[in-house]
Amino acid sequence: MVDIRQTLSYAKYLRSLGWVVERTGEISYFIKKFPLLGSLLKIQRPDEIRMDTISKLCRKHGVFQIIIEPKNDLDAKYLISSGFKLAKDTYLPSKTLLIDLTESKEDILKKFKKDARQAIRKGSGLNIKEYSTPDEIRIFREGWKKSVKLNRFVPPTEQLIKLKKSFPQSYSLFLASHNIVGRIIGGVIFTTSSHERSNYITYYWQAFTNNEGRTTLSQYSLLWQGILWAKKNGYKIFDFEGIYDPRFPNRSWKGFTHFKHSFGGNEVEYPGCYTKLRLPR
Repeated sequence: MVDIRQTLSYAKYLRSLGWVVERTGEISYFIKKFPLLGSLLKIQRPDEIRMDTISKLCRKHGVFQIIIEPKNDLDAKYLISSGFKLAKDTYLPSKTLLIDLTESKEDILKKFKKDARQAIRKGSGLNIKEYSTPDEIRIFREGWKKSVKLNRFVPPTEQLIKLKKSFPQSYSLFLASHNIVGRIIGGVIFTTSSHERSNYITYYWQAFTNNEGRTTLSQYSLLWQGILWAKKNGYKIFDFEGIYDPRFPNRSWKGFTHFKHSFGGNEVEYPGCYTKLRLPR
Protein backbone atom coordinates (compact mmCIF):
# COMPACT_ATOMS: atom_id res chain seq x y z
CA MET A 1 0.00 0.00 0.00
CA VAL A 2 1.22 3.51 -0.79
CA ASP A 3 1.13 5.85 2.19
CA ILE A 4 -0.84 9.07 1.80
CA ARG A 5 2.39 11.05 2.30
CA GLN A 6 3.59 9.62 -1.03
CA THR A 7 0.56 10.68 -3.08
CA LEU A 8 0.21 13.56 -5.53
CA SER A 9 -2.57 15.05 -3.40
CA TYR A 10 -0.33 15.28 -0.35
CA ALA A 11 2.48 16.74 -2.45
CA LYS A 12 0.06 19.43 -3.65
CA TYR A 13 -0.97 20.12 -0.06
CA LEU A 14 2.61 20.57 1.19
CA ARG A 15 3.45 22.81 -1.76
CA SER A 16 0.51 25.01 -0.78
CA LEU A 17 2.07 25.32 2.70
CA GLY A 18 5.39 26.53 1.32
CA TRP A 19 7.38 23.29 1.04
CA VAL A 20 9.43 22.48 -2.04
CA VAL A 21 8.46 19.06 -3.37
CA GLU A 22 10.76 17.04 -5.60
CA ARG A 23 9.17 13.92 -7.03
CA THR A 24 11.31 11.22 -8.65
CA GLY A 25 10.15 7.73 -9.55
CA GLU A 26 6.86 8.15 -7.66
CA ILE A 27 8.66 9.08 -4.43
CA SER A 28 8.10 12.51 -2.89
CA TYR A 29 10.94 14.41 -1.22
CA PHE A 30 9.89 17.38 0.91
CA ILE A 31 12.30 20.29 1.34
CA LYS A 32 11.92 23.17 3.80
CA LYS A 33 14.31 26.10 3.45
CA PHE A 34 15.59 27.96 6.52
CA PRO A 35 17.43 31.29 6.22
CA LEU A 36 21.18 31.03 6.92
CA LEU A 37 20.97 27.35 7.95
CA GLY A 38 20.11 25.70 4.66
CA SER A 39 17.35 23.18 4.00
CA LEU A 40 15.72 20.25 5.74
CA LEU A 41 14.89 17.17 3.66
CA LYS A 42 12.01 14.96 4.80
CA ILE A 43 10.99 11.62 3.26
CA GLN A 44 8.00 9.80 4.75
CA ARG A 45 7.11 6.15 4.19
CA PRO A 46 8.66 5.80 0.71
CA ASP A 47 8.41 2.50 -1.12
CA GLU A 48 12.20 2.41 -1.28
CA ILE A 49 15.22 4.38 -0.02
CA ARG A 50 17.23 5.83 -2.91
CA MET A 51 20.48 7.20 -1.52
CA ASP A 52 21.71 8.40 -4.91
CA THR A 53 18.64 10.63 -5.30
CA ILE A 54 18.92 11.81 -1.69
CA SER A 55 22.57 12.79 -2.24
CA LYS A 56 21.70 14.78 -5.37
CA LEU A 57 18.89 16.63 -3.59
CA CYS A 58 21.14 17.39 -0.62
CA ARG A 59 23.69 19.05 -2.90
CA LYS A 60 21.01 20.86 -4.92
CA HIS A 61 19.18 22.34 -1.93
CA GLY A 62 22.00 22.70 0.61
CA VAL A 63 20.47 20.25 3.06
CA PHE A 64 21.72 20.30 6.68
CA GLN A 65 19.41 17.59 8.05
CA ILE A 66 17.76 14.53 6.51
CA ILE A 67 14.67 13.02 8.14
CA ILE A 68 13.39 9.65 6.92
CA GLU A 69 10.46 7.66 8.32
CA PRO A 70 10.75 4.23 6.67
CA LYS A 71 7.95 1.73 6.07
CA ASN A 72 9.68 -1.39 7.33
CA ASP A 73 12.52 -2.76 9.46
CA LEU A 74 14.65 -3.68 6.44
CA ASP A 75 14.75 -0.04 5.32
CA ALA A 76 15.45 1.02 8.92
CA LYS A 77 18.50 -1.28 9.07
CA TYR A 78 19.72 0.16 5.78
CA LEU A 79 19.44 3.68 7.19
CA ILE A 80 21.44 2.74 10.29
CA SER A 81 24.15 1.22 8.08
CA SER A 82 24.17 4.52 6.15
CA GLY A 83 24.88 6.62 9.24
CA PHE A 84 21.35 7.54 10.30
CA LYS A 85 20.28 7.50 13.95
CA LEU A 86 16.91 6.68 15.50
CA ALA A 87 15.27 9.84 16.87
CA LYS A 88 13.53 9.96 20.25
CA ASP A 89 10.30 11.21 18.68
CA THR A 90 8.48 10.70 15.40
CA TYR A 91 6.69 13.02 13.00
CA LEU A 92 4.24 10.37 11.82
CA PRO A 93 2.44 7.93 14.13
CA SER A 94 4.75 4.95 14.69
CA LYS A 95 1.86 2.65 15.56
CA THR A 96 -1.69 2.56 14.24
CA LEU A 97 -4.85 0.51 13.79
CA LEU A 98 -6.25 -0.63 10.43
CA ILE A 99 -9.78 -1.78 9.62
CA ASP A 100 -10.46 -3.93 6.56
CA LEU A 101 -13.27 -2.13 4.72
CA THR A 102 -13.80 -5.02 2.30
CA GLU A 103 -15.69 -6.81 5.08
CA SER A 104 -19.44 -6.29 5.37
CA LYS A 105 -20.82 -3.44 7.44
CA GLU A 106 -22.25 -5.99 9.87
CA ASP A 107 -18.93 -7.82 10.29
CA ILE A 108 -17.08 -4.55 10.88
CA LEU A 109 -19.62 -3.51 13.51
CA LYS A 110 -19.41 -6.89 15.26
CA LYS A 111 -15.72 -6.31 15.97
CA PHE A 112 -16.43 -3.07 17.83
CA LYS A 113 -16.48 -3.27 21.61
CA LYS A 114 -19.90 -3.28 23.27
CA ASP A 115 -19.50 0.28 24.58
CA ALA A 116 -18.73 1.57 21.08
CA ARG A 117 -21.79 -0.10 19.58
CA GLN A 118 -23.98 1.32 22.35
CA ALA A 119 -22.53 4.81 21.85
CA ILE A 120 -23.24 4.64 18.11
CA ARG A 121 -26.84 3.60 18.77
CA LYS A 122 -27.21 6.39 21.34
CA GLY A 123 -25.90 8.95 18.86
CA SER A 124 -27.99 7.78 15.91
CA GLY A 125 -30.23 10.86 16.23
CA LEU A 126 -27.40 13.40 16.30
CA ASN A 127 -27.40 16.19 13.75
CA ILE A 128 -24.25 15.51 11.71
CA LYS A 129 -23.43 17.77 8.78
CA GLU A 130 -20.73 17.88 6.10
CA TYR A 131 -18.66 21.05 5.61
CA SER A 132 -16.94 21.47 2.25
CA THR A 133 -16.97 25.03 0.86
CA PRO A 134 -14.45 27.66 2.06
CA ASP A 135 -17.19 29.51 3.97
CA GLU A 136 -18.36 26.27 5.58
CA ILE A 137 -14.80 25.35 6.54
CA ARG A 138 -14.43 28.74 8.25
CA ILE A 139 -17.48 27.90 10.38
CA PHE A 140 -16.07 24.41 11.02
CA ARG A 141 -12.79 25.92 12.20
CA GLU A 142 -14.57 28.43 14.47
CA GLY A 143 -16.46 25.56 16.10
CA TRP A 144 -13.17 23.68 16.52
CA LYS A 145 -11.47 26.68 18.14
CA LYS A 146 -14.34 27.17 20.60
CA SER A 147 -14.37 23.47 21.50
CA VAL A 148 -10.79 23.05 22.72
CA LYS A 149 -8.47 24.62 25.28
CA LEU A 150 -6.62 27.80 24.38
CA ASN A 151 -3.24 26.04 24.36
CA ARG A 152 -4.32 23.41 21.86
CA PHE A 153 -3.23 24.01 18.28
CA VAL A 154 -5.99 24.44 15.71
CA PRO A 155 -4.90 24.70 12.06
CA PRO A 156 -5.52 28.12 10.47
CA THR A 157 -8.60 28.42 8.28
CA GLU A 158 -6.55 28.84 5.12
CA GLN A 159 -4.60 25.66 5.86
CA LEU A 160 -7.84 23.69 6.22
CA ILE A 161 -9.14 25.16 2.96
CA LYS A 162 -5.89 24.16 1.23
CA LEU A 163 -6.27 20.65 2.64
CA LYS A 164 -9.75 20.38 1.14
CA LYS A 165 -8.55 21.73 -2.22
CA SER A 166 -5.68 19.23 -2.26
CA PHE A 167 -8.05 16.36 -1.40
CA PRO A 168 -11.19 17.46 -3.28
CA GLN A 169 -14.62 15.87 -3.53
CA SER A 170 -14.62 12.28 -2.25
CA TYR A 171 -10.94 12.35 -1.24
CA SER A 172 -11.70 14.16 2.03
CA LEU A 173 -14.64 14.62 4.37
CA PHE A 174 -15.20 17.31 7.01
CA LEU A 175 -18.01 16.35 9.42
CA ALA A 176 -19.38 18.10 12.52
CA SER A 177 -21.99 17.11 15.09
CA HIS A 178 -24.38 19.69 16.57
CA ASN A 179 -26.54 20.15 19.64
CA ILE A 180 -30.27 20.95 19.52
CA VAL A 181 -29.61 24.67 18.92
CA GLY A 182 -27.22 23.94 16.05
CA ARG A 183 -23.92 24.64 17.82
CA ILE A 184 -20.94 22.50 16.82
CA ILE A 185 -20.01 20.06 19.60
CA GLY A 186 -17.54 17.87 17.73
CA GLY A 187 -15.86 17.47 14.39
CA VAL A 188 -13.63 15.22 12.33
CA ILE A 189 -11.60 15.26 9.11
CA PHE A 190 -11.03 12.17 6.98
CA THR A 191 -8.59 12.12 4.08
CA THR A 192 -8.14 9.45 1.43
CA SER A 193 -5.06 8.44 -0.49
CA SER A 194 -5.79 8.93 -4.19
CA HIS A 195 -2.71 7.17 -5.59
CA GLU A 196 -3.62 4.58 -8.20
CA ARG A 197 -1.51 1.94 -6.41
CA SER A 198 -2.66 2.75 -2.89
CA ASN A 199 -5.85 0.69 -2.79
CA TYR A 200 -7.45 3.87 -1.46
CA ILE A 201 -6.73 4.15 2.25
CA THR A 202 -8.94 6.46 4.32
CA TYR A 203 -7.25 8.22 7.24
CA TYR A 204 -8.78 9.46 10.49
CA TRP A 205 -6.90 12.73 10.02
CA GLN A 206 -7.96 15.07 12.85
CA ALA A 207 -10.81 15.32 15.34
CA PHE A 208 -12.14 17.40 18.22
CA THR A 209 -15.02 17.47 20.73
CA ASN A 210 -16.13 19.84 23.47
CA ASN A 211 -17.56 18.83 26.85
CA GLU A 212 -21.08 18.53 25.45
CA GLY A 213 -19.82 16.41 22.58
CA ARG A 214 -18.05 14.06 24.95
CA THR A 215 -21.16 13.80 27.14
CA THR A 216 -23.29 12.80 24.16
CA LEU A 217 -20.51 10.49 22.86
CA SER A 218 -20.73 12.22 19.49
CA GLN A 219 -17.17 11.22 18.58
CA TYR A 220 -18.32 7.61 18.16
CA SER A 221 -21.03 8.55 15.68
CA LEU A 222 -18.69 10.84 13.77
CA LEU A 223 -16.08 8.12 13.37
CA TRP A 224 -18.69 5.54 12.39
CA GLN A 225 -20.05 7.89 9.72
CA GLY A 226 -16.51 8.23 8.35
CA ILE A 227 -16.11 4.46 8.15
CA LEU A 228 -19.46 4.14 6.35
CA TRP A 229 -18.50 6.95 3.95
CA ALA A 230 -15.18 5.28 3.14
CA LYS A 231 -16.85 1.92 2.59
CA LYS A 232 -19.57 3.46 0.40
CA ASN A 233 -16.87 5.01 -1.81
CA GLY A 234 -15.18 1.66 -2.27
CA TYR A 235 -12.08 2.41 -0.21
CA LYS A 236 -10.26 -0.66 1.09
CA ILE A 237 -8.55 0.28 4.37
CA PHE A 238 -9.42 2.61 7.25
CA ASP A 239 -6.33 3.91 9.07
CA PHE A 240 -6.81 5.41 12.54
CA GLU A 241 -3.60 7.43 12.01
CA GLY A 242 -1.96 6.67 15.31
CA ILE A 243 -2.25 5.01 18.71
CA TYR A 244 -0.02 5.05 21.79
CA ASP A 245 3.37 3.43 21.21
CA PRO A 246 5.48 2.54 24.30
CA ARG A 247 8.63 2.69 22.14
CA PHE A 248 8.04 6.44 21.75
CA PRO A 249 5.91 7.22 24.82
CA ASN A 250 3.58 10.19 24.69
CA ARG A 251 1.04 10.22 27.51
CA SER A 252 -1.35 12.48 25.61
CA TRP A 253 -2.01 9.58 23.19
CA LYS A 254 -3.31 7.20 25.86
CA GLY A 255 -6.91 8.43 26.20
CA PHE A 256 -7.39 8.71 22.46
CA THR A 257 -5.90 5.23 22.01
CA HIS A 258 -8.48 3.73 24.38
CA PHE A 259 -11.20 5.31 22.24
CA LYS A 260 -9.72 4.02 18.98
CA HIS A 261 -9.26 0.50 20.32
CA SER A 262 -13.00 0.30 20.95
CA PHE A 263 -13.44 0.05 17.15
CA GLY A 264 -11.26 -3.03 16.80
CA GLY A 265 -8.78 -3.17 13.95
CA ASN A 266 -5.34 -4.71 13.51
CA GLU A 267 -2.25 -3.09 15.01
CA VAL A 268 0.57 -2.08 12.67
CA GLU A 269 3.99 -0.80 13.78
CA TYR A 270 6.53 1.31 11.88
CA PRO A 271 10.25 1.56 12.74
CA GLY A 272 10.24 5.23 13.77
CA CYS A 273 12.09 8.32 12.59
CA TYR A 274 15.73 8.33 11.46
CA THR A 275 17.84 11.46 11.10
CA LYS A 276 21.25 12.47 9.83
CA LEU A 277 23.05 15.81 10.01
CA ARG A 278 25.35 17.03 7.28
CA LEU A 279 27.22 20.17 6.27
CA PRO A 280 25.20 22.01 3.60
CA ARG A 281 27.20 22.61 0.43
